[in-house]
Amino acid sequence: MLKVWSSIITGAFLLGSVQAVHAAPQEPSTPFKGFAPQLVTEENWSAPQAVTGEDKIWKYLESKQESFQIGKSVDLKKQLKIVGQSSDEKTGTQHYRLQQYVEGVPVYGGVQTVHINKEGKVTSLIGSVLPEQHQQLPKGLTSQISEAEAIAVAQKDTESAVGKLGEAQETPKAKLFVYMHNGQPVLTYVTEVNVLEPKPIRTRYFIGADDGNILFKYDFLTHATGTGKGVLGDSKTFTTTQSGSTYQLKDTTRGQGIVTYSSGNRASLPGTLLTSPNNIWNDGAAVDAHAYTAKVYDFYKNKFGRNSIDGNGFQLKSSVHYGSRYNNAFWNNVQMVYGDGDGVTFRAFPADPDVIGHELTHGVTSRTADLEYYGESGALNESISDIMGNALEGTNWLIGDKITLRQGALRSMENPKLYNQPDRYQDRYQGPGDNGGVHTNSGINNKAYYLIAQGGTHYGVTVNGIGRDAAEKIFYNALLNYLTQTSDFSAMRAAAISSATDLYGANSAQVEAVKKAYTAVGVN
Repeated sequence: MLKVWSSIITGAFLLGSVQAVHAAPQEPSTPFKGFAPQLVTEENWSAPQAVTGEDKIWKYLESKQESFQIGKSVDLKKQLKIVGQSSDEKTGTQHYRLQQYVEGVPVYGGVQTVHINKEGKVTSLIGSVLPEQHQQLPKGLTSQISEAEAIAVAQKDTESAVGKLGEAQETPKAKLFVYMHNGQPVLTYVTEVNVLEPKPIRTRYFIGADDGNILFKYDFLTHATGTGKGVLGDSKTFTTTQSGSTYQLKDTTRGQGIVTYSSGNRASLPGTLLTSPNNIWNDGAAVDAHAYTAKVYDFYKNKFGRNSIDGNGFQLKSSVHYGSRYNNAFWNNVQMVYGDGDGVTFRAFPADPDVIGHELTHGVTSRTADLEYYGESGALNESISDIMGNALEGTNWLIGDKITLRQGALRSMENPKLYNQPDRYQDRYQGPGDNGGVHTNSGINNKAYYLIAQGGTHYGVTVNGIGRDAAEKIFYNALLNYLTQTSDFSAMRAAAISSATDLYGANSAQVEAVKKAYTAVGVN
């Protein structure tokens, strides 16, 4: 039986990210509206016996064309293209990722994941499709400005707020999409400004291709707040590289390497590669950054078989001592950057593995589901970083407890209300601030995860916990195979159920725990 839910549609460690450089054009707190059903679940839909391979995907989609609000006359193979496919050897599940196009132009957020179990039956579709009534662009599909002009618009807008920009951290590029703006499809360039000077900025811009107007923008800079001793005085051993008569804080045994630099209390990256004459390291921030980054790498490799954040050995670069008494740390999609803290509110940020695991998980997310850092998808982005960051040690349910000097922690997964987060969907923040509540509302999914792992009774619903290990595997599999760019909380519930079903079976205690946990936090 077909079930359909209609719904709408990287990240900061502290309670607020770097502020947007300029007031963005006003839109609702959920700007990515206008898509057809985001979630379709099947009770094992079967293709005709003679149909095999990818043809099953097309037969399935054709059979559900009306549910997607796409007319029967539409050629689905021209609208939807398979852009990714993977198989899980353990479960036999095949996962497909599709991108929607309108007359050859990709739809922003129009991504779907379709899943076929080992019996060859389609089990679910999670994602967004632009329905037929929204596929006619009032101003057509011809761009009136160039990619370079769109990039210049974004840079000029940023400079008008903060002054002359320094060197870009990634080569600027702009890509054309069909983007839903105020309920209408618009041909739009999507680009980013990503710089360190005059301050760390990473802002995503949506620029109308017909007139160069800024349709929407938001800041999503991911923020956080040998042998040697860390910031807290604990001794650590870690891998370094000998070069001549000196040692470099460089580990070449993991992926394409882990390398740690010092910015020397300046706003420059990556700074100077750290060295030692005797392989004994006295820089606590550098020791922690280097050792904990290796710990994150090992966590993903040993638990999930993932080779660094991109699965292909991406070099993990860190810079410590950024700025003067800088009360934050961030991932800028290229590397990690850590401030020393002011010694009053925060200590040096590498001291807490939660911080490093959280931030590097944003890198994993950007290379898998690529959850939009706004609204509910942004809250899920933050929550998944909390889940994986907390998993590194797994000794408590707190986030950031080793760097805070004035309070116990930044967030609690066990009791989100302790740090002013909601612990159920009904109490979610629904305003436009904080990118639609990405930091605040992450507490809802954090609480669901806590209940799945630990168990407990929440608002009258009792959940039998399944342990951290199983819970971590469920959420990673959901991120890797089920979630899409604009997934909301309902899609997260469905993704977690499907993931648990893959790993443990439809009638397992793990699936039951997932269902009850999301019911407990008010997500259906």
